[in-house]
Amino acid sequence: MIPVSSVVVVALATVLIGVYGQRVARTTSDFLVASRSVTPGWNASAISGEYLSAASFLGIAGLIMKDGLGMLWYPIGYTAGYLLLLLFVAAPLRRFGAYTIPDFAEGRLDSPALRRVATVLVLFIGWFYLLPQLKGAGITLTVLVGAPYWVGVVVVGVVVTVNIALGGMKGITFVQAFQYWVKITAIALPAIVLLLWVQGTHLGKLESPRTPVFPVATSVAVKTSVRFVVTTPVTISGTGTLDGVPVGPATDLTVGTHRVEAGSVLDFPAGSTVPHVTGLTPQTGIQWSRPFGSSTSHHPLFFTYSLILATFLGTMGLPHILVRFYTNPDGRAARRTTLIVLALLSVFYLFPVVFGVLGRLSTPELYLTGQTDAVVLIVPGRLIGGLGGDVLTGLVAAGAVAAFLSTSSGLMISVAGGISHDLFRGSVRTFKLATLAVGAVAIALGLRVAQLDINVLVGWAFAIAASSFCPLLVLGIWWRGLTAPGAAAGLLVGGGTASAAVVVTIAGYTPGGWPGDLLSQPAAWTVPLAFATMVAVSLMTKRSAPSNVAGKMLAMHLPEALRLSREAA
Repeated sequence: MIPVSSVVVVALATVLIGVYGQRVARTTSDFLVASRSVTPGWNASAISGEYLSAASFLGIAGLIMKDGLGMLWYPIGYTAGYLLLLLFVAAPLRRFGAYTIPDFAEGRLDSPALRRVATVLVLFIGWFYLLPQLKGAGITLTVLVGAPYWVGVVVVGVVVTVNIALGGMKGITFVQAFQYWVKITAIALPAIVLLLWVQGTHLGKLESPRTPVFPVATSVAVKTSVRFVVTTPVTISGTGTLDGVPVGPATDLTVGTHRVEAGSVLDFPAGSTVPHVTGLTPQTGIQWSRPFGSSTSHHPLFFTYSLILATFLGTMGLPHILVRFYTNPDGRAARRTTLIVLALLSVFYLFPVVFGVLGRLSTPELYLTGQTDAVVLIVPGRLIGGLGGDVLTGLVAAGAVAAFLSTSSGLMISVAGGISHDLFRGSVRTFKLATLAVGAVAIALGLRVAQLDINVLVGWAFAIAASSFCPLLVLGIWWRGLTAPGAAAGLLVGGGTASAAVVVTIAGYTPGGWPGDLLSQPAAWTVPLAFATMVAVSLMTKRSAPSNVAGKMLAMHLPEALRLSREAA
């Protein structure tokens, strides 16, 4: 009951704070950019709350457990991306005075057509990023109360949609700032307690030369039907259906692929090798401890460098993050906000690693079920148990709920704002209608990603953002030679090729070797391609450059003390 109660409390607090936001949100500016009145400390908490998604709270630990320590590059990249945002984008973007990225694109290059292209990419990235948040909701309610996956997706989708429709950006700022502190408490306190608890206990060695084994006799409850691979024959018992026949008191699992149906329970003897879900390569402790690549990458260094490029540059291209900097009063406040965000994220990302490591040692059955994304929710009860385990599980459950609620809120604002402001130039009523439409589409798509890893989905969203909006912003802010045809070509080529690679990978058509790695981690070639396309086409279309480009560059780069607005320029 404690974990369920914590989920209910966080959800109710979110709704109540959102209702309060409705009282202070009245104008279009309130709904889109909180009337540009959010202070750096408050905004940094809200940005961190929005940025630390289900991928950060659940997915990083699950990815580390599944693929090894090479996945630490994800949190490193997620954090370091803000350093590049601080250096190249935050202050000039805020000084320009736009509401959204498409607004910036049209204002900088005087092209309504470019605005429409940018809006389509905002919608694509936003919806794509929403999917792992809704998957996190489905996993959390499944683990805590045994509810079907779809229940979590629908419930969270409805709560977030209603909250955004009520209060917009001004209302959700209070919610997201509150949720950051819920998340840091919910992951830090259990991690510290678990580390103290396991001192002196024997959980095995991470550097083991063997693939994972069940340290004690273990019953594995299968909640969704799954196919798994057995590498060492073993005799099990249990209930349910295995390979189309009932599981008996002495069922032989032979080497090869097997299918177990939902609702089955498989009992494995102590010391038996853990089967792995199909598509997941078993790793010895030595392989798991490698600093580069993943269990599925054929070229680990390419995988790592491409991942670094996607996460470092993708941050500055995420629409739901960039819109936050429009809420600062000025460019100086935007820079201060970014510095505080770096500190808040650095502290948070110390703790998911703990759960990933402890999960490999204490919950090896997740390799069989494929639910490694749930490791943060399962480890506290497994290691401690009893009332203490329930309390810690309640804490991490509250943090998980805060994670997917806060990020979903920011994404929905950016997508709904793109539809209402950039496509229809609408009012508050248009924003609310767009929010309802976005929520409905997100729920429908969220029901279809149950089998995909949370962080893999997010990594792909970063790759698309890095290949589209990152070149647009960097060149638009720092190179006066950028033209509207060049920007449009770069967005279409970079964003289009990255999106195509992601779609092909999701569809399961990726080949092996180099072609497969190039498609599964495309940023290493799509980002340079986007930059090169923008520069080359801009040089060929010099005459289409805006006539007042000098004034626009001054508006972005001169300090606020000179009071040079975009309109004056």
